[in-house]
Amino acid sequence: MKKIAIIGRPNVGKSSLFNRLIKKRDAITSDLAGTTRDVKRKTAVIIDKEAELLDTGGLDKGCELFDKIKEMSLKAAYKADIILYMVDGKSLPEDEDKKLFYELQSMGKEMALVVNKIDNDKMKEKLWDFYEFGTDAIFGISVSHNRNTVELLDWIYDKLPDSDLVKEEEEEVNIIEPKEIDDEDFFANIENHDKNDDGFTYWDDDEMDGVIEDNTIFGNNDRIKEFDENDMNHIKIAIIGRTNVGKSSLLNALLGEERSVVSSVAGTTIDPIDETVDYKAKQITFVDTAGLRRRGKILGIEKYALMRTTEMLENANMALIVLDASEPFLDLDEKIAGLIDSNRLASIIVLNKWDISKREEHDKIIKEVRERFKFLAYAPIITLSAQTTLRVDKLHEMILEINENYSQRIPTSKINEVIERALRRHTLPSVSGQVIRIYYGTQYETRPPKIAIIMNKPKGLHFTYRRYLTNKMREAFNFTGTPLLFKAKKRGEK
Repeated sequence: MKKIAIIGRPNVGKSSLFNRLIKKRDAITSDLAGTTRDVKRKTAVIIDKEAELLDTGGLDKGCELFDKIKEMSLKAAYKADIILYMVDGKSLPEDEDKKLFYELQSMGKEMALVVNKIDNDKMKEKLWDFYEFGTDAIFGISVSHNRNTVELLDWIYDKLPDSDLVKEEEEEVNIIEPKEIDDEDFFANIENHDKNDDGFTYWDDDEMDGVIEDNTIFGNNDRIKEFDENDMNHIKIAIIGRTNVGKSSLLNALLGEERSVVSSVAGTTIDPIDETVDYKAKQITFVDTAGLRRRGKILGIEKYALMRTTEMLENANMALIVLDASEPFLDLDEKIAGLIDSNRLASIIVLNKWDISKREEHDKIIKEVRERFKFLAYAPIITLSAQTTLRVDKLHEMILEINENYSQRIPTSKINEVIERALRRHTLPSVSGQVIRIYYGTQYETRPPKIAIIMNKPKGLHFTYRRYLTNKMREAFNFTGTPLLFKAKKRGEK
């Protein structure tokens, strides 16, 4: 599949063209220079041929961050087969643009000069200024008004081989403006999260009214995700944490290449960056999400980043909560970790920067993590250094093991053996003189494992006994790294 890189200076419309070509709003766009920082990759269908489309950061220079963005963008352009060099038609041609255009052209690349923001017929006269680039492949377009893009698409189409032909129904271009996200709502869920001292989270039976069939078992906002058994081989992992804990460095270390821009500037990652690798017959998609700050410090485009992080967590199976082992943990770390529990994800706690932490205090640090993150008591802890790749290789194996635990289905007979032994050891307490009975238990969902407990009085299953059953299940089966959810219901209740 041919690679097409969209490259140019900041604010010329690269991400808007990227969204237009992939036919959905994927890249965050704004008037702020430097909105796109990492290289986004998506498959686009140009008429009826597939190509890999690369949206790159703006070619600007100045601070450390912008220098790294430029470096990553040029690397993408050098590896691409086709380059769309984009300029702003409302401005005069820039000498720096000409220099870069000639440099890339000298490498024998298929190149087109895309002059954007030619919004009306009067603006067409501005196009003549850009013929001094010395190329016949010049296209004056307006991405925002979807003007004069047909010739550009035809030019790209002719450069793609017939072997990349696909059969796909025609899709209507549907560019949706990003909705505003209220960070008050985003953090409300985790700030009010019910974390018990025993390390488990519970839902009252009154909150759990509903039936399996209508997808509302665990409250109004917890809809059961559709699950395809074949999807077990695809693991979607969100890398989350506050700013500057090393999420992008971890992604690069896991992939073995510099895929995400890393700098000392807090909030370097804006757009979530996803990359899929094959590992031992499994597809693993890692998503590097934007670092989260305290709500009072979330400004501008970071609100869009917050919205994208929410979407990534809703679609993920697993999360790596990255903590900075070289610094004291913060309350914000706990709030972010609460998002894992809220989304019922498998999880691993990653203590990064272990190479510069006080390793002699290993036991003390691990103890503090367990005390702070009791609601993730099931999550294993790994200490590593993304920068030096210390123990990063062990993370791949841990991911595969936890995916098996998260996706497993326990036979009903085995579940009932555990329940029977638990009842023999500790009988259910009566409620107001009424005898509480458990008839049987059965698993009805995976990812995460969900078990229905069939009883005569579902409300009589006290949270302490629910905790007791959870512990017994974990003793009998390997549920390391995964939440385990229960639903108490009456016999015959749907």
